[in-house]
Amino acid sequence: MSEPTYNIPLKYRKMENLHIVFWLIKDISWCMIWRPLGILMIFPTLIISIIIAYRTRQLMSELTHNIAITFWITANAYWMTSEFFQFDTKIVTGTVTYKHLAIIPFTIGILLLGFYYLIWKPKHKEEFETL
Repeated sequence: MSEPTYNIPLKYRKMENLHIVFWLIKDISWCMIWRPLGILMIFPTLIISIIIAYRTRQLMSELTHNIAITFWITANAYWMTSEFFQFDTKIVTGTVTYKHLAIIPFTIGILLLGFYYLIWKPKHKEEFETL
C-alpha cells in the first residue's frame, strides 16, 4: 500500500523559492538598516505569501500554515517598519510600545494554528492533510 502524495506544480515551487529570496532580502535589509530596500521587499514577500495561501486553500493543513506565515510576515514587516521610522520605542500605553503591537498579527497566526491542531484536525481525522 502506497502513501498518498502531495505534489506541488513546478511553477508554484519556483514562486515559493522566490518568496524565500524576497523574505531573506527583506530581513537582511532590516539587519543592515537599508530602509528603502527593506520597505520595498515587504510587498513581494507579503503578496506571494497571500498567493501561496490562496493556491493551497483545498487543504486545511496547508491553508492554515500559509495564512499563519502571512500573519508572521505582516508582524515582522510592521516591526521592521517601526524600527526604521523610529517609533518602535514610543509608548502606546503603560509599558506597551508600538513595537509590541507586532504581537497582534503574531498572535493571530498562533491562534489560527491552535485552531487547526486542537479543533479542526481532531474532528477531520479521515481527511488527507500534509501534517
